[in-house]
Amino acid sequence: MMLIPTHHFRDIERKPEYLQPEKCVPPPHPSPVGTMWFIRDGCGIACAIVTWFLVLYAEFVVLFVMLIPSRDYVYSIINGIVFNLLAFLALASHCRAMLTDPGAVPKGNATKEFIESLQLKPGQVVYKCPKCCSIKPDRAHHCSVCKRCIRKMDHHCPWVNNCVGENNQKYFVLFTMYIALISLHALIMVGFHFLHCFEEDWTTYGLTREGTAEARLSLHEKKQPLKVSSTECSSFSPPTTVILLILLCFEGLLFLIFTSVMFGTQVHSICTDETGIEQLKKEERRWAKKTKWMNMKAVFGHPFSLGWASPFATPDQGKADPYQYVV
Repeated sequence: MMLIPTHHFRDIERKPEYLQPEKCVPPPHPSPVGTMWFIRDGCGIACAIVTWFLVLYAEFVVLFVMLIPSRDYVYSIINGIVFNLLAFLALASHCRAMLTDPGAVPKGNATKEFIESLQLKPGQVVYKCPKCCSIKPDRAHHCSVCKRCIRKMDHHCPWVNNCVGENNQKYFVLFTMYIALISLHALIMVGFHFLHCFEEDWTTYGLTREGTAEARLSLHEKKQPLKVSSTECSSFSPPTTVILLILLCFEGLLFLIFTSVMFGTQVHSICTDETGIEQLKKEERRWAKKTKWMNMKAVFGHPFSLGWASPFATPDQGKADPYQYVV
C-alpha cells in the first residue's frame, strides 16, 4: 500500500468544495462560563483513578509504615512535610491537566456565516476538519477520544484523561515532574528504612522456630517478655512491612523512569516549539521560530516567577488570535 504524504490532505482541505459549509450545522450555544471540562472516556477515567490510588498507596506506606513508627521525630517531620507537599502538588497538577480545556476548537463552526465573518484576505487558506466540522487553526489536530480539534495538540494521555494541548501543557509537565520527585523521594526513604531495620531491628525476627521456642522458655522462667520485633521500624509485622516496601519500591522505580522520560520529552518539545504529533508526522514548519526561553514563557507564563512551579497559577501566555491561517 502506498503512503500518501500529509501535505496531500492539506492540499485537499484547501479546495473550496471540500469546506462544504452548507453541510455543517450551526455550532451549539457556548457553555456557561465556569463549566468544567471533562472527557467521558472509560479507559481514561480508569487510568486517572489508578493514578490517584497509586499516589495514595505511596502516602499510606510512607506515613504509616516508615515515618509515624520512627522514633526520630525530626526525620519523620521533615520527610513527611516534603513528601506530602510534593504529593499534593502532583495531584493538584493532575486535576488541572485533566479538568482544563486543552485548547478545543469550537465544534461545528465551519458554517458559511462564520467563514464570511473571518474576512479572509486573498491568498489566505482555511482548513476544515471533516470529523467535527470545524475550521481548524494552524497547528490544530483532531483527537478521536476527545472528538474535538485541539490547538497545538501534543498527544492524548489516558493517565490524565485528556489531551495535552495549548492550555494545559504546563499542568501536565508539572504533573510528570512532581510524580518523578515523589517517586525518587520514596525510593530514598525505602532504602534508608531497609538498612536501618535490617541492621537494628529485623534481625531479631530471624530466629528459627526452635530458637524462638527456647527463647520463650528461657524468658518464661525469668518471667520476661519476648521481643520479636520493635515498633520503631513499623507497626506491621516484618514480613508484611517488607511486602509493602517492595511494592512501593517497584511502583516508585517504574514511575520514576516513566515520568522522567515524559518530563524530558515535554521540555524538549516546548524548547523546540514542536509538538509530539508534528515531530511524528514531520510536518513542515509554518510558524515563526523563537528562542527556547521565549517558548518556555509561552507555556508557563510571562514573566518567570514561582508561579511556574504552581498548578494553581494560570499562565499568562500572551495569546494571539486563536485562528491563524497560512497564506
